[in-house]
Amino acid sequence: MPGLFQLEIGNILLQAERKGRLRPSDVAIRLALLGELPIATDPETAGRAWRDVIALARSHALTTYDAAYLELALRKGAGLATRDKALAAAAKALGVAVSP
Repeated sequence: MPGLFQLEIGNILLQAERKGRLRPSDVAIRLALLGELPIATDPETAGRAWRDVIALARSHALTTYDAAYLELALRKGAGLATRDKALAAAAKALGVAVSP
């Protein structure tokens, strides 16, 4: 995963807490469960942010956040799981397998 993955998940859970969908204890449980998964953070994403990631974001009208996931999938030859329509369309256009 790009290094921003943990920040994005943290933000999603925090927003759910602020909206009353989750209690702080629920957030803690979910973070603990995620912490047990074998998630590897890619050390190269930041170094590619101003070059490859921006180029993908620009050419496919993506946010740099979404383009970071796409760049990583392209570089690693991996598929991408997303429900974001623009990201899925860009990935498919570049030959990246997409699952919801």
